[in-house]
Amino acid sequence: MQKQSVKFILIIIIGVVMLGIFKNLFGQKDNTELKEVLADNAYLVDVRTPSEFASGSVKGAVNIPLDKISGQLSKFKGKKNIVVFCRSGNRSSQAKSILEKNGFQNVVNGGTWQNVNSLISNN
Repeated sequence: MQKQSVKFILIIIIGVVMLGIFKNLFGQKDNTELKEVLADNAYLVDVRTPSEFASGSVKGAVNIPLDKISGQLSKFKGKKNIVVFCRSGNRSSQAKSILEKNGFQNVVNGGTWQNVNSLISNN
C-alpha cells in the first residue's frame, strides 16, 4: 500500500508541474504593468539581432541586441521605464536580468515584439 501512495503522490506532483508548464506556454499573459509603462512613453528596446530587427519591429523601438546590452548600459540611464522584447520572450527575460543586475529596476519584459506592438496599436 505504501508503494501505491508514493506513486499517487508522484502522479499528482507531475500533474501540477505539467499544468504550470502548459499555463506558461499557452496561458494569457497579464499585460497590465506593460500597458501602464507603454502609456507613459517607455524606452522600447528590441534585443533581437539587427537582421531580425530589420525584418520588422515596434515603431519607435531601438535595437540593442542581447549580447550588446552590457556594453550599452549608458543608453538606459535616465529612462523612466524600459521595455525589452524579442521574438519569444526568452532573450528579453535575459536582458531584463542583466539590466536589473546593473541597477535598473524600472525594466519590464514585454515578451514578444508582436505583443508590444499590438498593445501600442490598441492605445
